[in-house]
Amino acid sequence: MTLAPTPSPTLTPIEARVLGTLMEKARTVPDSYPLTLNTLLIGCNQKTTRDPLMELSEAQIATALDNLKSLGLVRESSGSRTTRYEHNFQRGIGVFEQSAVLLGLLMLRGPQTAGELRLNTERWYKFADISSVEGFLEELQDRSAEKGGPLVVKMARAPGAREQRWAHLLCGPVDATQTGVSRSNDGTSSNTSERLERLEAEVSQLRETVQKLCAELGISLPE
Repeated sequence: MTLAPTPSPTLTPIEARVLGTLMEKARTVPDSYPLTLNTLLIGCNQKTTRDPLMELSEAQIATALDNLKSLGLVRESSGSRTTRYEHNFQRGIGVFEQSAVLLGLLMLRGPQTAGELRLNTERWYKFADISSVEGFLEELQDRSAEKGGPLVVKMARAPGAREQRWAHLLCGPVDATQTGVSRSNDGTSSNTSERLERLEAEVSQLRETVQKLCAELGISLPE
């Protein structure tokens, strides 16, 4: 008897944001990883390098984590008094590391060109050139049904744009005729966003340190 191929799981936008945030922080702030629920909340709701912006609650994130755990895409880590979470995306979806990086960025920042993806993935993984990025995107687009089907789609070219944007399919089909939202590729804006992202991560890490110290000293956390 021939078994039917298993399709890739369809995520909700909140689940995609939670998963993408875990994937990002594993590479950009490894000292704080795996993440606590509070740190994950801050990462999901940060105002930089996110499209769309979200204002999620702890309850929404907890529900998303439960669903992602049932799909084998998130795991709880042991060895800490506070529950922490880590992703299992690459193995759970069955893709190469480079493909996982591209999908993670698409989940966090929305449709992007191959050039934008190469620039935005520098802190995650350094691709040799844009052709390398395009090669992995094309593999994800041509992914066979036996492996779960395509995971990205190439969108229509925006008026006046030189390159087409790519979108992920982890939340279900998208309209490939859409051109996507036009974004500024200004270097100053990009650098500012990166600095803000690092500051948010540092504040999150400092907050966790203070919480641990207060717990060890038996005192309440200042309001």
